[in-house]
Amino acid sequence: MSCVDSNKPKEKFLPDASGAINNVSVVTENEIWDGRVGEAIRNVLAQPIYGLPQDEPTFTISQIPTAVFSGFVTKNRTVLKIETNKEAGIEILKDAYAKPQKVIVVSGKTKEEIINVLNENESKIIETFRNEELTERLRQMAKSPHKFSAIKEKFGLTIQFPSIYEIVKETDNFFWFSKDITTGSLHLMLYELPYDAIKRNDSTVAQIIKIRDSIGEINVPGRIEGSYLITEKAYTPFHNNVIIDNKPTLETKGIWDLQGAFMAGPFINYAIEDKINKRWVVVEGFAFAPSVEKRNYMLEVEAIIKSVKID
Repeated sequence: MSCVDSNKPKEKFLPDASGAINNVSVVTENEIWDGRVGEAIRNVLAQPIYGLPQDEPTFTISQIPTAVFSGFVTKNRTVLKIETNKEAGIEILKDAYAKPQKVIVVSGKTKEEIINVLNENESKIIETFRNEELTERLRQMAKSPHKFSAIKEKFGLTIQFPSIYEIVKETDNFFWFSKDITTGSLHLMLYELPYDAIKRNDSTVAQIIKIRDSIGEINVPGRIEGSYLITEKAYTPFHNNVIIDNKPTLETKGIWDLQGAFMAGPFINYAIEDKINKRWVVVEGFAFAPSVEKRNYMLEVEAIIKSVKID
């Protein structure tokens, strides 16, 4: 006979979260949505993403009136809730109505207070929702993991991406994978650099671009003879310092081009500083998807790259 601890709190059952990638539900009254607060929300959530050839919003927004926010509409993975006539502030709730889910509650006694909270916490709001979407994309891809053991053997690291990606080229120091999409293809490159190949100074971005152009010329040819992958010079790359696998990482976003051919698209390049092994590990994702939005494709390659674990 088994004993049941009657004092142990019952685990709350939560339905599975749902919703399209990069789609945020905004819960607020129509009157709020149509006014200055709604405009402030759109300025935060729908601002254009840097690093894409055309303007695309960071998130697609669906507004839900507070009165109808119940049942299945509460299951969206990312929710921004506006609460009026309450102390000004922001609260981030995990798995409030479904799992996995992030609900951000922004409150204020006046519209002005709510707008101030939104503006002051812009980066936090975007980062919270983006991290949720990166995690979800990686969870989806983990259902059919790749089995390329050579990555771990040669580079001493693991990286998660689905088995639909095929190997295009492999050398002692370079991998190139790709998968077909409806309108084109997605690509991943992985290579090592000596520790002294990149120096942190005023020319760091120029160094990274020069390296990726030389890698492209050697390893990534186009279909037209003599064409190869380069960086679009007319578009200023975006550069940032981030952390991947607890290691300092140089993030560079820009537009790739094919020298001698009419093809282009966005890329995101991460140079991970691996001090222990005295090297840089470079992982890059780029998309060829003409005539369609590229935001969600770039989220996929970013999620893959951020799964890197170095031994």
